[in-house]
Amino acid sequence: MISGRNLFGIRVAIAVALLGIWQYLSQARHLEFYLSKPTDIAGRLDQWISDGTLISHLQATVFVAIVGFAIGACAGLSVGLLLGRAATTAKVIDPFLMAFYSMPKVALAPVFVLWFGVDTSMKVIFVSLVVFFLVFLNTYSGVRNVSREQLTILRLMGARESDLMRKVVLPSALVWVFTGLRLSVPYALIGTILGEMMATNKGLGFLLANTAGTFDTTGTFATLVVIVALSMVFNALVRLAESTLMPWQARLDEQEVSI
Repeated sequence: MISGRNLFGIRVAIAVALLGIWQYLSQARHLEFYLSKPTDIAGRLDQWISDGTLISHLQATVFVAIVGFAIGACAGLSVGLLLGRAATTAKVIDPFLMAFYSMPKVALAPVFVLWFGVDTSMKVIFVSLVVFFLVFLNTYSGVRNVSREQLTILRLMGARESDLMRKVVLPSALVWVFTGLRLSVPYALIGTILGEMMATNKGLGFLLANTAGTFDTTGTFATLVVIVALSMVFNALVRLAESTLMPWQARLDEQEVSI
């Protein structure tokens, strides 16, 4: 049985060990050009924080990622709920949705630049589209997996469609919805970073492309550290919302850790 405090301690120990190995390999094997060093990366981050470079680029990325994620998640949730309850309509448009979902979203980025230009709106729309399909497909699957027998019994008892949606369908599909939200967090950041690398002079994507283009290994790894940290923060916020809306799921997760 592993308690929460012991689990945190194990994770910290693993992280410290990996950083130590990284530092040793960089110094002993003279791999600074390829791997940089954790101490140098920490120094670069401190420099960027002091001169405002990091805050400026971070704000641009966070704005696009949050707005795009919110729009895409809300649209995916709404369309997933509607089509999940409209079986005939879903069957008609399912091939078109799957064809569009199967298309690599990276291939759409240049087209979005042509359509919407290089300003913030292009990146927001691109991120929204990426997030939309992940949330939509999970929501749609969750709605379609609700017990048909239970819905039929409730209809016979006089329940209206709005009652079924609010009290049965949505609560039953929440697990699927939050799975889609968790999966879409890294893709929201990927879409944001890609858009910034292609068409902007602001954001972590631009900073990443700029440092890599000048063979600044320390700056490149420092930017990657910030991106990973940002992704972890977004995931933590989604998990917080999940534990708030589905406290029973959090208790089940705790029981699995204890076992």
